[in-house]
Order: sequence, then structure tokens, then C-alpha cells
Amino acid sequence: MAEVDVLVVGSGTGGQTAAFALNDAGLKVAVSEKNDRPGGTCALRGCQPKKWFYEAVETVAKSRHLRGKGFMEPAEAKWSEILAQKNHFTSQVPENTIEAFRDAGISFLPGRARFLSPSTMEVNGQSIAAKYYILATGAMPMSLPLRGSENIVTSDEFLELEELPENILFVGGGFISFEFAHFAARLGPKNVRVRIFEVSDRPLGPFDAEMVELLVEASREEGIEVHTNVQIASIDRRPSGFMVVTGKGESLTADLVVHGAGRSPNIEELNLRAGEITYSARGITVDERMCTANPHVFAIGDCAATIQLARVADFEGHVAARNILAEINNTKRVTINYETVPSMLFTYPQYGMLGKTEAALLQQNTPYRKSFAKDLQWPTYRRIGLKHAAYKILVGANNRVLGAHILSDNASGLINTLKQAMLNNTTVEELYWQSIVSPFPTRESDLTYMLKPLL
Repeated sequence: MAEVDVLVVGSGTGGQTAAFALNDAGLKVAVSEKNDRPGGTCALRGCQPKKWFYEAVETVAKSRHLRGKGFMEPAEAKWSEILAQKNHFTSQVPENTIEAFRDAGISFLPGRARFLSPSTMEVNGQSIAAKYYILATGAMPMSLPLRGSENIVTSDEFLELEELPENILFVGGGFISFEFAHFAARLGPKNVRVRIFEVSDRPLGPFDAEMVELLVEASREEGIEVHTNVQIASIDRRPSGFMVVTGKGESLTADLVVHGAGRSPNIEELNLRAGEITYSARGITVDERMCTANPHVFAIGDCAATIQLARVADFEGHVAARNILAEINNTKRVTINYETVPSMLFTYPQYGMLGKTEAALLQQNTPYRKSFAKDLQWPTYRRIGLKHAAYKILVGANNRVLGAHILSDNASGLINTLKQAMLNNTTVEELYWQSIVSPFPTRESDLTYMLKPLL
């Protein structure tokens, strides 16, 4: 039986963060990975790869908006060439991941891991006894209860398509569907038809309803059809594509049907009951220290019942590692706070969300004030022909930011500035005066216009 101080299960960004931190502290660390391409979803099939397509989307979209405003013809992008650039990046990830472990002195164990007991795991038939375990197994597309679900391609497969067809249907109105729909609308064939079908009465449920409505409007102007209250009953393969039947009996055709209904924690093979670990459909139950019901086992990233974002996984990896070291050294434990975690949709325009939605504040009876405007006509947006820029900033009785929602071509930068204000407990007055000296004229300097009504 092999013995280590810590076994990390999963080689994605969260698992790597924890493994290297513990290895740097002098612990004997091993990492197991069942996938034959180590490196995790973010580097291979998620955040990094999709940005190759998004950067092209933004260039094409901006040039289309500027047609007749100094641009004679909009830019054209070739999906296959972007794919080749993306693949050049991802092809190096597995080897680089293993090499980094080897160079650091971390043991890499290929194979499936499962608990044999609360203190023992098995990796590819080999028993491992570790003082601590960190589960970082990520997530996978959730199963869809409909006939013909095997005919749906996953987000992973979508990013590997050699070309896009003319008629694409996305099942589910989540962030994956919206991002990929914007990819298809700008990078697909000239006559591409893109549809999103959402089962509930609105897409993007966790986001602010008013801001989502504005994003939907912007999406529709780019040819993306968004349909709500649509239940998919079956998907049948036909010689010319697929026949999709809704719960109301309506039949439609598509060349490609894409799974965009969210992801589920990848935990089925871990034999968590043998490890005496509590879990649910949302993932492995953890406390604010990332510790599970088994005090020697931690869970981080998408397999934990927290927030499924790569940077959150990194943060959780640091927290888990620090708490393992705190237990060993009998020092102070650390905790994690998710209140200032931003969420980004890399559509065009981008939609960034931070903190509370207006509906959540109303439900909690929390007093608030807001600054809101849509269809912004500021020079910032007139220069690039963006008609659907909007913002909503929600402020509490103490003049601190409770929530922020930005629809813009640089929502990520604006949201990050507001995130820092929340982290630093900055008042809106302080943030306003700090923003006056931002580089001008920029999206960041526009914060002064957003904040002034709140002074």
C-alpha cells in the first residue's frame, strides 16, 4: 500500500492549485487523474479554449456594428482556423500538466480513484493511504430525461466541431447556450439559424431578470432566437439532421442539437459512502473550510456543492491547502466567502454580474437604492456602435455595493472594479472619487456616470 501525506483526485485547475501549494510546504503529494488528457475542463474544454472563439466573436461583432460608421465591410472569421489555433494550445496541456507535476516532485497516478474506507482510496487497483484527501473531480454535462438524448452534442464536442452547420438548436437557456449561440451567430455560415430553448419562463435564472431581458433583446438582433416554456420530449436522427419534438407535440428540424442545460458534479465513481462523505445532486457537501463530513477529506471545484467557476476552484484549492497545513501545524484555519464572486457571460455584449440581484434584495426585504440605465448613448458606446449597453448598481443603506450588473463590451473589467470595492468595503462616494482619475475616456471611467446618481 502506497502512503502519501495528501492525495488530490483530479488534475484540473483547483486540484493543481492545492497540490502545488501543499508540495511547496514540504508535504508528500500525489495527484490521480482518470482522464487520459490531464489538465482539467478549464484548460482543455472550458474557459481557455472558448476564449479563442470569443475573441474572434468580439472582433466580428464590433466590425458589424461599425459598418457604415467608417468600416466598409465587416470582418469575417473562419471557424476551422480558430479551431486550429485553439487546438494548438490545448494539445500541449496534458503533457505540460504531467511535466509540471514531475518537475515539482508530485507523484502522478493515472487511473480511476474510489474510496475503500474513510481513510483509504484505490487508484487503478492500487491502495493509497493518505493523511488527507482533496477531491477535485469537476463536473460533466447533466443527464437530460428525454428520448434520444444520445443525439445531443455536449459543450466539449461543440468546441471540437470542424465546422458549424446552418441550423443549430441549444437545449437549455444557461450560460453555455448563450455563449455558444453568440459564437455560432458570428462565426457560423452566413445564413445560420440559431435557437435557444429554455424549459422555464425565462433563461439565465440566477441572473438579474431585467438585465437578462436586455441581453435577450441584443441576442435577438443578432439573429439568435430565444424561446421559453419549451420542454423537449424527443430528438430523433434523420438522414438530413434531427427531428426535435416538444412536449406540446410541435416538430422542428435541426442540423445540430447542443446540450446547454448545465453540468452535474462528477462524483459517481468515488464511492463516497465508503468514505463517509455526505453529498447531494448539487455535489459534495462542504463547510466554509472546504472540509467534508469526513474531517480528513476536502472537496473543491465543480464537484463540491458550491459555485462552478474555475477561479472559485482555485480559491477553494488554496483554502483547502491552507486548512490542511493549519491542522498539521495547529495554526488558525481560514474560510471562504462567496459574496463577491463575479459571474461572466462571454456573449457580445458581455454580461457581468456581482453580488445580489434586485429580486433577491426584494425577497430578503433588504433596503436598497439603485442606479440603472439601458441603451446607453455615451460616446464610449457610440464609437463602437453598441446599442445595448446597460448597467444596474444596487447599494445598501450603508452606501456599500450590494450588487452590480453590467452589459457592455468590457463588462469583465467594470465588474472587477466593483468587486474590489465590495471586498474593500468601499462606499459609493469613495469609489466615485477614485474613478474620476481613471484613464479617460474608457469603460472604467464611465463608472463615474453610473455612480453619480447614488451620491
